[in-house]
Parts: sequence; C-alpha cells; structure tokens
Amino acid sequence: MASTRRLAAILAADVAGYSRLMGADEEGTHERLKAHLPQLVDPKIEEHHGRIVKTTGDGLLVEFASVVDAVRCAAELQRDDRSRGRYARGPPDQVPDRDQSR
Repeated sequence: MASTRRLAAILAADVAGYSRLMGADEEGTHERLKAHLPQLVDPKIEEHHGRIVKTTGDGLLVEFASVVDAVRCAAELQRDDRSRGRYARGPPDQVPDRDQSR
C-alpha cells in the first residue's frame, strides 16, 4: 500500500515557568491552564486552520498546512498573552505570577 506524503508546519508551544508555577500552586495553575486553552488558545488555532496533534501537560503540538498560518497563530498567541500580562520577563524561573506582575 502506498503512503501519502504531505508538507506541514508544526507549532510546538508550552507555558514558560510552568514547573515553578505548579510548585507554587499546583491546583490553581492547572485550573488557569484548563480555562485558558478553550477560551484563548483553541479559537486561535481554529482561526488559523490548525489541528492539535498532541498535548502534554503544558505543551501543545499543532499542525498547520501553511507556514504563514502557523507563524501568525504563534504571534497572535504571544501578543494576546502579553496584553494580558502573562509573559516571561526573564528566565523561566523568574517569570512573575500574574498577581506579582502588576
């Protein structure tokens, strides 16, 4: 049987400082991540025609047929996180909690 080949762009993403956040507040961090994915991440992936291939704790592998769609999705996710005050300002072990960054 012949296999079908296709090109794809893969977006690999995870939460900066996730281990530290889990160490400080495992339950709260997990709940915030569970809320964040369907509200903000999943719609962006769908908007840019992506498909989640695999999730691992705080990580995602997303497939796109277009490199342009993958890059736009990643850029918009980062921009959204920055506008909500959830972004790394230093190495992952120095990422402030949402409450500490204000």
